[in-house]
Amino acid sequence: QIHTQIFLCILSRSKFSLIFSFRKLYRSMAGRGKTLGSSGAAKKATSRSSKAGLQFPVGRIARFLKAGKYAERVGAGAPVYLAAVLEYLAAEVLELAGNAARDNKKTRIVPRHIQLAVRNDEELSKLLGDVTIANGGVMPNIHNLLLPKKAGTSKGAAADEE
Repeated sequence: QIHTQIFLCILSRSKFSLIFSFRKLYRSMAGRGKTLGSSGAAKKATSRSSKAGLQFPVGRIARFLKAGKYAERVGAGAPVYLAAVLEYLAAEVLELAGNAARDNKKTRIVPRHIQLAVRNDEELSKLLGDVTIANGGVMPNIHNLLLPKKAGTSKGAAADEE
């Protein structure tokens, strides 16, 4: 293909076409433009989320970090790391909330299930201690003094008789 371009330039004897042809030759040799083996198809863009194997949007988080003025500059790895942490926390809460929904014989997760999941997990409860979950309700709790006394056991009955 390169040889035919040079041959055509020599035949045309035009200064413009000669320069144009050598530009094409230079580009193909420099690795830009079409190369000898390529079919000319452009490489499809892949998102940073898919490169990192994440579901959360790395690009959007990067945009929020830059727009939020948290720092003057934002490194390339910071939004990826933050997206991974947020995805992990979301997956953890959703798994526990799904278990709470299944325990209540429901197929849809509602805020009540999220509340039960978060408050029953020690670490999540500590992390989200000051957070109010809308329509979450309260944790079921009956004080021990209000519970009825247990019926006497064999040990207790023997102690009462003596």
